[in-house]
Amino acid sequence: MEEAIVLYPSPPIGHLISVVELGKLLLTQNPSLYIHILITSVPYDSGSTAPYIANVAATIPSIKFHHLPTVTLPSTKTTHHEELTSEVLRLSNPHVREELLSISKNYTIHGLVVDVFCCAALSVAKELNIPGYHFSSSGAGVLAIFLYFPTIHNTTTKSLKDLNSLLHIPGVPPIPSSDMPIPVLDRDDKSYENFLDSSSSFPESAGIVVNTFASLEARAVKTLSEGLCVPNNRTPPIYCIGPLIATEGPKDDAGTRNGTALECLTWLDSQPVGSVVFLCFGSLGLFSKEQLREIAFGLERSGHRFLWVVRNPPSDNKSVALAAHPNIDLDSLLPEGFLDRTKERGLVLKSWAPQVAVLNHPSVGGFVSHCGWNSVLEAVCAGVPLVAWPLYAEQRLNRIFLVEEMKLALPMNESDNGFVSSAEVEERVLGLMESEEGKLIRERAIAMKIAAQAALNDGGSSRVALSKFVESWKDK
Repeated sequence: MEEAIVLYPSPPIGHLISVVELGKLLLTQNPSLYIHILITSVPYDSGSTAPYIANVAATIPSIKFHHLPTVTLPSTKTTHHEELTSEVLRLSNPHVREELLSISKNYTIHGLVVDVFCCAALSVAKELNIPGYHFSSSGAGVLAIFLYFPTIHNTTTKSLKDLNSLLHIPGVPPIPSSDMPIPVLDRDDKSYENFLDSSSSFPESAGIVVNTFASLEARAVKTLSEGLCVPNNRTPPIYCIGPLIATEGPKDDAGTRNGTALECLTWLDSQPVGSVVFLCFGSLGLFSKEQLREIAFGLERSGHRFLWVVRNPPSDNKSVALAAHPNIDLDSLLPEGFLDRTKERGLVLKSWAPQVAVLNHPSVGGFVSHCGWNSVLEAVCAGVPLVAWPLYAEQRLNRIFLVEEMKLALPMNESDNGFVSSAEVEERVLGLMESEEGKLIRERAIAMKIAAQAALNDGGSSRVALSKFVESWKDK
């Protein structure tokens, strides 16, 4: 029978892309392998995945997608994405079992690799005697916090939102309790319980695959490998196999996107080397109209060249997009006359830019980012320094690591209500592009680009870790 690995990502497009990249990487190590990816659907817009899946399926025959049946959710009052996702994935377990049994008729399944939200499926793998692995699509720092989370839970009776203190966790800088992800701030919340269950399941797995590389997060990786985040020496093997990044994103609206890509790359061709600040905030990040205007004023006053991706504000004050709004009237969103006044040194794009191509363009000298881990790795691989402006999920943690540990970013500081002033935007752009600190960060970013490439080369730390991962399931 043919050999196979089954990968199980949570629904958002960013998670799916990371898992597909992991599948591609495994194929470089073992070309005869088959990669089976289980796909679930959720009752909210998690980014259009169908065109991306169709493209991968058409170009890489060894990667096969299996769409699990849609589950019926019990009537629920929650609209939290994390809670809905956890419930969908928990109720999908019977379908995961059926799919694994079906695949195993024609393939020898060496392992089921689940991402952080899909931990419930590990019980199915155990029942079917299939080794279960975790895939951490965030970095080693976030993994250290995740593994240590049950210890935090057991050492306080307060919710993190009421703690107002620093959390001291092995391998990472002190973390303000308020910077923990929103789903874990209230210990009476269902999403807190789901998070605790997930983090408690990690030590039970056959290993944890992490999308990072040893020299990017040296202290966290060392702490994890020494087993210091889980009591009683129960840390499974850790495999740091990154950086895994997609060289191109999903292909929906291909015509529009090709036009946008050509427009912005042609514009960049005409700018001086290292002169442009790129602002882009991920597939789900949104700003209010008021916040967009502050960014515009800050950019204008900074005097620097910029390439800025703008999306429509949310209709209900959420900072996470439920659906894309392609019809964007920039004149009504941005300050009067802004586009005209900055047309010689700025380009504003609607909704999307070819981020990897932009970051690797020689004209780009800085990146204002929401600190999603995929974006962080793309910037690292391009050698571009950052201004860290987190919006949701674990991004506030990534800001701490980028600023304090890796020293690859300046922090964007928001007020208590999350608003960022135009003066702060101006100051951070000037700091990144002109200050001595910005120069040091730029030098570190260039050095880390070289280190990322070295990790992936023959004999590099990530290539060695990948070999060990493959050997681990071949030994079982």
